[in-house]
Amino acid sequence: MGLHGIRGQWCFLSGAADGLGNAIARELAARGMNLVLFDVQEAKVAALAHELQSLGVQSLPVAVDLADAAATATAVDHAVGKVGAPRALIHDAAVLTPRPFREWSFEGWRRELDIILQGAFVLAKGVWEPMIAQGHGSIVFISSGSALRGFPLESAYTPAKHGQEGLMKVLSIEGAEFNIAVNTATTGAPIDTPMSWGHYTPEMREGMISPRRLAPAFAYFAALDAGQATGLRFDAFQVSEAITLQSQVARA
Repeated sequence: MGLHGIRGQWCFLSGAADGLGNAIARELAARGMNLVLFDVQEAKVAALAHELQSLGVQSLPVAVDLADAAATATAVDHAVGKVGAPRALIHDAAVLTPRPFREWSFEGWRRELDIILQGAFVLAKGVWEPMIAQGHGSIVFISSGSALRGFPLESAYTPAKHGQEGLMKVLSIEGAEFNIAVNTATTGAPIDTPMSWGHYTPEMREGMISPRRLAPAFAYFAALDAGQATGLRFDAFQVSEAITLQSQVARA
């Protein structure tokens, strides 16, 4: 399936209210993809859904706290019941709280892991059987440099992102026979989002790019099947730049 093949298909997207998730939602809608938008920020995600519908696509806002496993499972089941099996699941929702380890409470640490890693598990679990039944699907967990390296003040975020990489590896193996692609995608560059401003150094802020520059990659990821690419860690910036260049060449 190419990029044109996602038109009219559904994507389940978490963390859609702000930042990269918001940019991904707009990119997919511009390419004709319908969206279920999961986010704890109810007013923002409802406004986004209304805006995307004006582009001629269907959009369903779902307000849910991904730290709550039961509520997340119910939300996914509700979405599947409404629109059926999605072509893609993109899990972008995350929280990063820079804090020395000695200052972490277990409850705060656990909440950050639950949004990122538990959210990945529960969302994927909710679409797994529907994707098997339809014979294809693409699952993408948004990764980070923290998934491969340790950083100070990230006692929750770094292990959560490490865990997503491990979950992806297992699901990509198990999903292959069902034609379900499972991959992770790192941003590949510092991006200008509300979460970034809380922990980027002044030097990193100078090189920040708009999340809109990364969004084209996620249309490509949403179209993947297991026979094309699975079990990989993509650089979204590089993929987006290649897509943009290819489009420029095609128009020339």
